Amino acid sequence: MPECRRYPLAPVIAPMIDPAHSDATAADATGGSVEAEVGQHDAVAVPSAGTSRKRPKPGERRVQILQTLASMLEQPGAERITTAALAAKLDVSEAALYRHFASKAQMFEGLIEFIESSVFTLVNQITERETSGAAQAQRIVALILQFGEKNPGMVRVMVGDALVFEHERLIVRMNQFFDRVESQLRQSLRLAAENAGSMTPTVDAGALASVLTAYVVGRLQRYARSGFKRSPTEHLDAALQRLTA
Repeated sequence: MPECRRYPLAPVIAPMIDPAHSDATAADATGGSVEAEVGQHDAVAVPSAGTSRKRPKPGERRVQILQTLASMLEQPGAERITTAALAAKLDVSEAALYRHFASKAQMFEGLIEFIESSVFTLVNQITERETSGAAQAQRIVALILQFGEKNPGMVRVMVGDALVFEHERLIVRMNQFFDRVESQLRQSLRLAAENAGSMTPTVDAGALASVLTAYVVGRLQRYARSGFKRSPTEHLDAALQRLTA
């Protein structure tokens, strides 16, 4: 992904959705881990073929449920996932799912919490370490698109495709995530506008933050609706240079 080399970040978050990954892979960027985001427990590894399956510890099943839900969202036709299908994938009963989550909406909330915590942990690092407002904005956009590229199942949650038939509060919460992204971009771009001597830094920053947020959402939507074939970071360097020049 050569376009992103100009925007070095902390290591990009590895897919939470692959249970075969170690717990460290999902923690590269945050200094935490999937289980740190969803319940402070050790991650569950899928038993290899020919080994006996151990009964998960109490907190491990919760993480395993979220990992499996995210992995199912990567599959074609995954716009609506039933608890029956999720339980079958995990080889447990639906009642077993509800011992860990009161509803399917709570499962999606667990995924949203992971997205929020992972992304904004890195956003805070960017704003603390980068003094240039324009560079902050570029890195934040790159971060979110890289996160989506590495976590395709999460993208369907981020753009709302997986939430269409779920509780309305989930869509509201995901909209608030992008409102928060836009707010941070606006702060960074106001700094850039002031340093550039703009007479209307607030207006300039607000307009450009809106454009960049729409760009992020659009790229993520295209990625999801192409079956994860169209990379959200395609031509990223050139696009950011034009948008933030």
